[in-house]
Amino acid sequence: MDGKTQEAAAAAAGMCERSARNWQEGPLPSESRGERVWRTRKDPFEEVWASQVEPLLVVDTERVLEATTILEVLNKTRAEAPAFGAGQIRTLQRRMRSWRALQGPAREVYFEQVHPPGREGALDFTNCNDLGVTIAGEAFPHLLFEFVLSCSTWTWIDLAFGETFEALVAGFQGALWDLGGCPKVVRTDNLSAATHELKEAGRGLTQRFADVLAHYDDMKSTRIQPGKSNENGGVEQRHRRTKSALRQALVLRGSAEFESQAAYLAFARAVVAETHNAKIAERLAEERPHLVPLPATKVPEYTTWTPTVRCWSTIRVNNRTYSVPSRLIGHEVEVRQYANHVEVRFEQKLVETMPRLRGERTARIDYRHIIWSLVRKPGAFARYRFREELFPSLAFRQTYDALVKTHGDRADVEYLRILHLAASTLECSVEAALVAVLAAGARFDYASVKAKVKPETPSIPDMPPLCPDLASYDKLLVGGAA
Repeated sequence: MDGKTQEAAAAAAGMCERSARNWQEGPLPSESRGERVWRTRKDPFEEVWASQVEPLLVVDTERVLEATTILEVLNKTRAEAPAFGAGQIRTLQRRMRSWRALQGPAREVYFEQVHPPGREGALDFTNCNDLGVTIAGEAFPHLLFEFVLSCSTWTWIDLAFGETFEALVAGFQGALWDLGGCPKVVRTDNLSAATHELKEAGRGLTQRFADVLAHYDDMKSTRIQPGKSNENGGVEQRHRRTKSALRQALVLRGSAEFESQAAYLAFARAVVAETHNAKIAERLAEERPHLVPLPATKVPEYTTWTPTVRCWSTIRVNNRTYSVPSRLIGHEVEVRQYANHVEVRFEQKLVETMPRLRGERTARIDYRHIIWSLVRKPGAFARYRFREELFPSLAFRQTYDALVKTHGDRADVEYLRILHLAASTLECSVEAALVAVLAAGARFDYASVKAKVKPETPSIPDMPPLCPDLASYDKLLVGGAA
């Protein structure tokens, strides 16, 4: 009481001296209050709990039933009694939560793991289409490859467009060489790019991925059980946090539009570096000495194919068709299939590079490879198997449709000449001319398009050389002297 008398202390606290004496000698009011075991209002589910609700909870061992569903079931059986209202959802939720905690089935327990430094790294792909990123005004469907060190949680990302072997190896090696070392174990889910089904032993590593791991000091591999994504929880949690950080960064940026894929990747890596890697720099510095040194070189990040160019000026690579220059017909070429592009080589010289086909598209025909033969055989265009591939853009497709209306059977010839013009000049120039003539709405043909793209050079008349007669000048000089 800070030296005050009991009477003075009671007066300062605003109570009588007798109450002060009781509280000083006995328990405080908060200590003497008994536990409340009664309800302040009647339980609206008292009549139906034991007979209808509890049996549903007993059989719901997976805890999937929600209060709203049970409320609907109860209302269907109350034909005469008043129906339960939406305002009683919270009461039912609290009762269900309490019953499950006290009498419900046991729940699955997850065990927090201790990750020794330098031991393990986890990798996986995650779909990022929901970020709404656009490149040059077009939607940009893509995946992110993520590699996470399990101890320090250092994270590395890369763009991917499919869970292919080439994308896996490119992302995996990119992470290791950026890190400057290798963990002893890599953990994955059952990616078809890295594993395959064994009849008697479940899933095992493909020989190609096993060779990649062997190149990095015989790195070991562990995999999760099918359907148990929680067993790869480190990278799964990183997926969620990375996408959340990117989503927020895009909001702060004010736009999800980027001028190129490289610009978007640089943005995404900067976000990961700032929101995560910068915060674990000390833990990473502690883990680095435990990493295995890198080998002298990387593993090739492509798959090699050796098809023969067919008479249609095409090759088949991984069940997809690509066109190549017609001069290669009949020759065997080397094709290197990377994660995002395909290279065609002949006698160790690069002759063609093209984007890798993805998704449902099974053919890529470059009109420049075949147009020189097609203009000589225009009848082949009508039923050409890959005819739709010969419309480089919407403007070319609209041009052909317009020619069909105005030229009938001759539309194929006129269109192929226009396509030949695009191959021999600039496609962008021809496309601009097509947009102009389509906008005009008048009848047009190859000649009118060519006049806009490549006007005829005026002819210069062939003039005979001027040969003056010098004798006349001599006569003038002679006459002048006289």
